[in-house]
Amino acid sequence: MILVVGLGNPGKKYEENRHNVGFIAADEIHRQGSFPEWREKFSAFYAKGDHNALLKPQTFMNLSGDSVQPCAAFLKIEPSSIVIVHDELDLPFGDVRLKFGGGHAGHNGLRSIIQRLGTPDFVRVRIGIGRPPAAFRGDVADFVLTNFDPVERAELPDVIARAVAATHSLVMNGVSAAMNTVNARPKRA
Repeated sequence: MILVVGLGNPGKKYEENRHNVGFIAADEIHRQGSFPEWREKFSAFYAKGDHNALLKPQTFMNLSGDSVQPCAAFLKIEPSSIVIVHDELDLPFGDVRLKFGGGHAGHNGLRSIIQRLGTPDFVRVRIGIGRPPAAFRGDVADFVLTNFDPVERAELPDVIARAVAATHSLVMNGVSAAMNTVNARPKRA
């Protein structure tokens, strides 16, 4: 059993924010997969298929662990069988990378999950949202709560498709094989 968790903030106000790409990816995984309808459980929207489960915490980002940990305990799965799909400031917009373990890099959703699980040893599907542009007035917390600009919004379906494909690869082929494929840099001509 693999638990795939898409991170975001609940409610219409946050629906199209950069911080919500995890929710957007989880919705696409749900749409493509053989999951039952979302139901409310573990302070989240939850769907359990035959071999995998999906979770969208409704606790707000900073308390994501309050949803992830009880779900993982209920499913009796180890942290290494948890895949967190989240936004990543340290990657340019559109990049998708896989990572196992590591710190939270200031991401409060990851911080909460690490605290509640007691370990950082879970898999991450990192969806690049980039850093705020030089002209942005505000701090990083303000930036992640902004919506994608029109050019990014046009490219977002492709980005989400790659994140979903990376998640499927993780589930089907394991972490190492998926990382070798997804994280490979294209060769320069």
